[in-house]
Amino acid sequence: MENIEKLKEYLLTIYPIRKSSFQKEEFRKWLAGELRRSGWRSHEEHYGKFNGSVNMIAGDPDKATIFLCAHYDTPSRMLVPNFVSPTNVAAHVIYHFAAAMIMVILAVLVSFAVSFPLNQPGLMLPLFIILALGLLWSSVYGPANRSNANGNTSGVLALLAIAKALPHNKRVCLVFLDNNERNLLGASAFRKKHPGAASNSLFFNFDCVGDGEHLLLMPSKLSRWDESLLSALNKAFSDEGTVHAKVLTQGLIYYPSDHRKFKFHVAVCACRRLAGLGYYIPRLRTKRDTVLSLDNITAITEGIGRFVPLYLEETSVQ
Repeated sequence: MENIEKLKEYLLTIYPIRKSSFQKEEFRKWLAGELRRSGWRSHEEHYGKFNGSVNMIAGDPDKATIFLCAHYDTPSRMLVPNFVSPTNVAAHVIYHFAAAMIMVILAVLVSFAVSFPLNQPGLMLPLFIILALGLLWSSVYGPANRSNANGNTSGVLALLAIAKALPHNKRVCLVFLDNNERNLLGASAFRKKHPGAASNSLFFNFDCVGDGEHLLLMPSKLSRWDESLLSALNKAFSDEGTVHAKVLTQGLIYYPSDHRKFKFHVAVCACRRLAGLGYYIPRLRTKRDTVLSLDNITAITEGIGRFVPLYLEETSVQ
């Protein structure tokens, strides 16, 4: 735990922002060294200038049956906090629709404030379009958010903790994905380069696992029918202690992240819970994203440590 706490402080102090090409490159150099010290040989996968992603992979994708993933890039700052509620899709949609309407109204007001004093009504529409596109562009390519403890330094720390705790196994592969914040380009590129693994293997995705005492494990619709998977998950992850793990297999679940590029997956996130709303993730893409619970990282590390041998044993019998 002491080593993981040092890693946490180092990540939050030295590599709090991983948005530009230079920032990502410097981080990957450090990451390769940490993985090597943990007994994992890593390499980079580049996917060309058009895609622009560089994924860091530890293990052999051609031999692995379990992929443990987390995106390492960090986002831009948003005008309003990002809101995610994996189990309350209606609240998620309403919030983001309202946020979009706020930006539209802002663009209309600015366009009117500029065109009306100039007595140029024909200027309003093109100015509105320019402002709307500018606001959309800034949500992806705008100034970097400077506090990214939960999104997604927490996922990176979880993978590093797993790498240190889990003995090297040729059937397990760690993948640090790039460009989650650019429409999941890193995950898309990985799926295209490794179509067999992407179609047939199990992918865990750790995204925003640091803030919230409820640890949600959300199998994909196809994975909900995998009895070996569900059995291993329920045995490996406990609802006891300060972190309450819950395997969700019922109802409508929507969690937008890299796992959506893979058929068989388990999305993992930490949430808070509010009566009437349900599970939600707070403070994303704001300066208040400063919480990264080591209890959560420990729960994930120990859970995956129990899950891997259970799942591999059960699947090898079949």
